[in-house]
Amino acid sequence: TTGYYQLGIRLIQMAYLNLEHNDIRRYAGPFMRRLCEQHRETITLSVLDEVDVVFLEVVESPQRVKLAASTGQRMPAFSTAAGKAILAYLPDVTVMRILDSGMQQFTQYTILSKEALLANLELVREQGFAISMQEYEDGINAVAAPVLNADGFPIAAITVAGPAYRLTQELMLEIGPSVTETSRMIAQEIEIARGSEINTSFNNHNP
Repeated sequence: TTGYYQLGIRLIQMAYLNLEHNDIRRYAGPFMRRLCEQHRETITLSVLDEVDVVFLEVVESPQRVKLAASTGQRMPAFSTAAGKAILAYLPDVTVMRILDSGMQQFTQYTILSKEALLANLELVREQGFAISMQEYEDGINAVAAPVLNADGFPIAAITVAGPAYRLTQELMLEIGPSVTETSRMIAQEIEIARGSEINTSFNNHNP
């Protein structure tokens, strides 16, 4: 009415992002809810969008004290567990481009050295999951694993996040393998579904 506010290009970009990853959300949902029941912390599904990770889906923790997260929320990839889980499996040139865009300090635990972060990503590849200990937000820890396609490319990440006093480093190392296994099952479900769609399409065109 007043003309003071109007919808911007970012809304179109978010809508496209949502449509593009709709299949991932659909197949990941049941696994995310199961992971939430198992660990009783907030579970998020994220994808990389330029230099940030964006939440596609959130399953809230049933506990009173929990991570405040919402669909569409953006966070810098380099300082989050989800972002590091994805970065670890991207080509080096892509990772360096993202890091060269800037590494802002968010807390006293934020990794600001490219060399230190690259070493951290090497550890992620070795153990199969990433850990963030208050690197983006004070008092919040997270453990995440990448959802890899058949070519080993990270199409998303699954994260378990919660208060640092409850989600300790020891606990994250303990539950990391279950997050990795959940991501693997989601990837498998997506590949099976897409294979089925391809076969159906082929049969429809070749009676």
